[in-house]
Amino acid sequence: MRVSTKGRYALRIMIDLALNNNGEYIPLKDISARQGITIKYMEQIIPQLNKAGYLKSLRGNGGGYRLAKTPDKYIVGDILRVMEGSLAPVACLDYDEVDCERSNNCSTLKFWNGLKETVNNYVNSFTLADIINDINDTQTDNLTEK
Repeated sequence: MRVSTKGRYALRIMIDLALNNNGEYIPLKDISARQGITIKYMEQIIPQLNKAGYLKSLRGNGGGYRLAKTPDKYIVGDILRVMEGSLAPVACLDYDEVDCERSNNCSTLKFWNGLKETVNNYVNSFTLADIINDINDTQTDNLTEK
């Protein structure tokens, strides 16, 4: 399984919005400058995050984006699935029902199911708050070492 650029950038955008949350709406140009993601590319990602209910937006002067909820309410796996769809390693496991005529005789189905469970359990075990706390801890450690 490989997470696409859109999936990686969506996570970076969400983290940026969480780290820079001061109650104000954050313009795309500010996120772009901090993250090194073009505004044009972000304009492909933001609508999907918005449609999922993850963002609040405001148009016009003073407009931009902010998180709709607190960082602890966002599960990393959910953010990735908004952008990627299923994180299943094989197509037959994309849905809850196994969609394969060979599923009754498939010698590898148990293996693929295990990999799917492992990936989903891992990405679902982190929230944006967990990542932010890790970033803050790393920054604090770097300051105390100097």
